[in-house]
Amino acid sequence: MPRRTILTARQRDALYGLPSDEPTFLQQYVLSDDDLAHVARRRRNQNRLGFALQLCALRYPGRLLQPGELIPTPMLAFIGARLGIIGDALLTYAARSETRYEHSARLQKLYGYRPFTGMARREFESWLADPAVLARTNDGLAEIATAELRRQQIIVPAASTLGRACADALVAAERRIVHQIASRLDPTARIRLKSLLSDTVDGTLTRFVWLRQAEPGRNARLANDLMDRLAWIEDLDVSPNVLEGIPPHRIARLRKQGERYFADGLRDVPEDRRLAILAVCAIEWRATLSDAIIETHNRITGRL
Repeated sequence: MPRRTILTARQRDALYGLPSDEPTFLQQYVLSDDDLAHVARRRRNQNRLGFALQLCALRYPGRLLQPGELIPTPMLAFIGARLGIIGDALLTYAARSETRYEHSARLQKLYGYRPFTGMARREFESWLADPAVLARTNDGLAEIATAELRRQQIIVPAASTLGRACADALVAAERRIVHQIASRLDPTARIRLKSLLSDTVDGTLTRFVWLRQAEPGRNARLANDLMDRLAWIEDLDVSPNVLEGIPPHRIARLRKQGERYFADGLRDVPEDRRLAILAVCAIEWRATLSDAIIETHNRITGRL
């Protein structure tokens, strides 16, 4: 089964790419006296420069440098100038494979950075649950996640790992929301909502599909049809309180899902999701039908 991913190549570059502009250097990469003292303990210029670059990458974008990674020339020049080292020294950095790992381990010990494993990962994934409910876009959640990882000094993991964590959080958030809505429905409301998928109009059209046909008309017959639909919605007696505390964009998404489904397809989804979609549609369509009736009335009176 393919793993879920939420980040495009452009979005990954925006989150993981090393900066190349001076404002970011001044904000993120100015080394303190303590930083310089730690750097100075490294032997040879190439290791001092490499150690400083690793430190800066840990601070922003919050990850480790990868073997063979191309460092932007402006970043190299900025840090090298602060250390009084020319950029070519990086070419021989970490000639021994152990050097890079030794520097990484030392930086984590000195500055308190933690890898994205064990307790750090579990705590972060628990924290991610609430932002996932409020997230409007996938890449927006990933951006919030990386900012929080930097704040907690947890090393930002590979894009595939972060993407899976965010994707899992988004799925879990949607399940929480549909369960929350469904659990607020009383037994009578559940029965009435389910009946929308089985009852038919004229033996052909399900009541669910019939109710969402809310286009304004231009005559009294069409106005009466709209009022019949509104009466059905009112009889369902689904309280708007079942959506209390649910973010508006989540409500809009559930409504769009309902308006894409036909009755057969909606019967196949899990019960909590089915009930949540039906409840959202019943509440939202009430306003839509009312607007359509008013517009129809205006058109009729306008003609007169």
